[in-house]
Amino acid sequence: MNDAHGIVTIDTGFQRPDFDAAYLIVEHGRGAYVDCGTQHSVPAMLDALSWQGLQPQDVDWLILTHVHLDHAGGAGALMRALPNATLAVHPRGAPHMIDPERLVAGATAVYGEAEIARSYGEIVPVDAARVREVHDGETLDLAGRPLLCIDTPGHARHHLCVWDERSRSWFTGDTFGLSYREFDNAHGEPFVIPTTSPVQFEPGPLKASIRTMLARDPAAMHLTHYGRVGDVARLAADLIGQIDAMVALAREAHGHADRHERLVESLAALYVERARVHGAPLAPEEVRALLAIDIELNAQGLEIWLARETAAKRPVQVR
Repeated sequence: MNDAHGIVTIDTGFQRPDFDAAYLIVEHGRGAYVDCGTQHSVPAMLDALSWQGLQPQDVDWLILTHVHLDHAGGAGALMRALPNATLAVHPRGAPHMIDPERLVAGATAVYGEAEIARSYGEIVPVDAARVREVHDGETLDLAGRPLLCIDTPGHARHHLCVWDERSRSWFTGDTFGLSYREFDNAHGEPFVIPTTSPVQFEPGPLKASIRTMLARDPAAMHLTHYGRVGDVARLAADLIGQIDAMVALAREAHGHADRHERLVESLAALYVERARVHGAPLAPEEVRALLAIDIELNAQGLEIWLARETAAKRPVQVR
């Protein structure tokens, strides 16, 4: 899908249709990708380029919002097909793109080798000479079109979002949550939930990042999960309210032997009720099924954050 501002939404094919997006920004015959999916996504990324009448040598940038594998797993493979592109990434994420061994090891420990191969393919390193560390407030130039990158912690400490003044919109990665099109109500209004997946969720910074983006009065947000959404002020308020609600649920479950199961169930109930109030055309069991992976990951992320916070507050014993 190509909009009036030269922004193409690309379905990367990860997991299911309309689940994981990357973007191609086209300006005066030059291109910049934002996120790229997995190694399996490379054909779709190059097809989108061809549909715009561009060649691989016409791409100047591959910008990563962060280095989680559903956003960046295909970066090394895609860069091999883009002879003139520079990979732009947060300074904390750059080492993992140059040497992805730790990234792969961490994901493999969670999912296993077979699942990594099935879902993500091979994680290929990027030549260090082609990687640019992008700091807060730095602007990348795409054929005269400025793309402003800002540091947006909360979902991950290596997360940046990209402001495109031309379209007055943000490319948000996971900072502005998840909004799947199956949840749009009869008026076409989107539904959104935060993503607190492991291991660097921080509620205060995440709310601050959302407010920072909102301060520019954006016309739209381009989410990796999934697509362009408007009604930005309402969604931002929903996200901040839900972050607080999710933190409260995590605190309630903390200390119980079955805390993970309690938290999974309470999160599912929260999202089912919010989807009902929103008017999403889904039965409760459909909401739970579509959000099953996100509910599990959100529960894990909340638990890890709360354990870290609790440990930080524990008094140090002097022996």
